[in-house]
Amino acid sequence: MADTQDFTKMMQDMMSSFSMDPSAMQDAFKTQAALAEKMSKVALEAAEKSTEISAKWTKDTLSRFGEVATIKEEPTEYGKAMTDFASASAEMAAENMAAFAEVAKKVQMETVELMLAAGKDFSQDATSAMKKATTKAASTAKKATAAAS
Repeated sequence: MADTQDFTKMMQDMMSSFSMDPSAMQDAFKTQAALAEKMSKVALEAAEKSTEISAKWTKDTLSRFGEVATIKEEPTEYGKAMTDFASASAEMAAENMAAFAEVAKKVQMETVELMLAAGKDFSQDATSAMKKATTKAASTAKKATAAAS
């Protein structure tokens, strides 16, 4: 009967012949982790600012609605109160939407800056790793050539 061939040694030999620098992988992981941390910070700041805007908008709306809910002497005063409330609500909506737009604009700008910086960092890491791999491959090729001679 034929025995099953053990490929473990063959795979280990094959993988050891490929030049791989674990420090390059660590550097890439650190760069990616730093980017993720910065992106999380941007997102959390935006969420915090958006929550503040929403809470203020709600508080202002409720305080203005209190004026509508009070008893009026004349029936026409109810119409005026509703008109004033609608006008103030439209004004608040415009102001708050502009505030949300500023938050979004800031997030967009910070994200672009982070992505550009990350691209530069990843490019530098890749260049460094490729230089190391090329040097090691050339050295191995020289050794193999010298051994064959």
